[in-house]
Amino acid sequence: MILRKGIKQPVLGFKRRDYWHWIEQLPHQVTHRSMTRLSIMIEKTNSCEKVLRVQGRGRYFLRQALNGKLLAVTIQQLVRSPRLLEWYDPVTSILGNEDFLEPFLSMMLVVTEMSFSLDEQNSSFLDESWQLPVCLTYETVPCRELGMVLRYLDGRIFIIDLLPQSQAEVDEVVLVGDVIDEINGFSLRNACNGQAGTVLQKLKGKPLSFQIIRWKWHDGGLYKPLLPYLKVIQEQIPNFQLQHKHGHKEENVGRILQGGRLLYNLRYLGQVNVGKHGGKEVLDHGIPMVLDKHLPPQEVLFDVKETEVLVQQKISSKQVLFHYSYTDISCVGRRLDSNNLFAFCIVASPETPEHSSFDCLVFQSNSEEESEEIVRRIAVGFKHTEWFV
Repeated sequence: MILRKGIKQPVLGFKRRDYWHWIEQLPHQVTHRSMTRLSIMIEKTNSCEKVLRVQGRGRYFLRQALNGKLLAVTIQQLVRSPRLLEWYDPVTSILGNEDFLEPFLSMMLVVTEMSFSLDEQNSSFLDESWQLPVCLTYETVPCRELGMVLRYLDGRIFIIDLLPQSQAEVDEVVLVGDVIDEINGFSLRNACNGQAGTVLQKLKGKPLSFQIIRWKWHDGGLYKPLLPYLKVIQEQIPNFQLQHKHGHKEENVGRILQGGRLLYNLRYLGQVNVGKHGGKEVLDHGIPMVLDKHLPPQEVLFDVKETEVLVQQKISSKQVLFHYSYTDISCVGRRLDSNNLFAFCIVASPETPEHSSFDCLVFQSNSEEESEEIVRRIAVGFKHTEWFV
């Protein structure tokens, strides 16, 4: 790497120099007005809880500098500081050689004209690798027990099991082998034993948002920097196995990933008013009433969230068509003679319940299994929201 090439190492001393060491000294060596933004970026790097080593801090800073178009400014400030520039050998380095420095700086100015949008939050493995893991967000309701069995290993929190019928298993977001990176913005990098439980206790009764590092990489294989950790876990727990898919999902056919969530790709067939009663028995005639209208199916993305059901258009701007909390839904189910169809009833006018009636909304899924899965997840939503609403 150019920034590391040719750095002179001290003859005596245990601290090995890296490019981050001179970068963090720039605010003390240079007083140029362009240092303001750079100083803020350096301070942000030093305060980042997710990078612990010099190598990680350097990588984190470079990603920020690309996003903020400050990479060329960083090199220019180095040039303005002869004391720091002396760190580079003029023979073996690029930055310490005048003939090479000028074209390199010109190239950095060209890079400054480019726009980068690098994920700065996904930084917990920059100490080990430039290769970043797959990250996703797991949002869930406050509940008595999430059902994730955790193992702490070298400052990382691994999910080593999911309890049957627990909230975490039902939500079908995390997999055994994943790493918990954050809870509601609290970084758990370099976590000590029991720290996740302490954070959860402070957040008792509040909705939870987990940042999860997936054990699988983009190609479906193992994310390589996790291998040393997983080997240790396998030695400690001989029957430990990585979870490749969720128990109720044979394949994610017809699913779309959006914002770290898998959404169902369905067809909305329409809705009909079924009168003053919203029990599950009305579905038997509500579904045929919608089908008899012969309305054109509408492609939608269907999200069974932790506290609500959200439906948005698949095309155009993904406009939200409607969303209903579980307290607004009176029943959910499907007819046995229409395997791919399911429906749920909602209160037509929740603001005036004494005069309200119920609407039946009908959807077509891609398979009988998918239809069953959606109905089951909505039904579980009733169960897990009932006690805290």
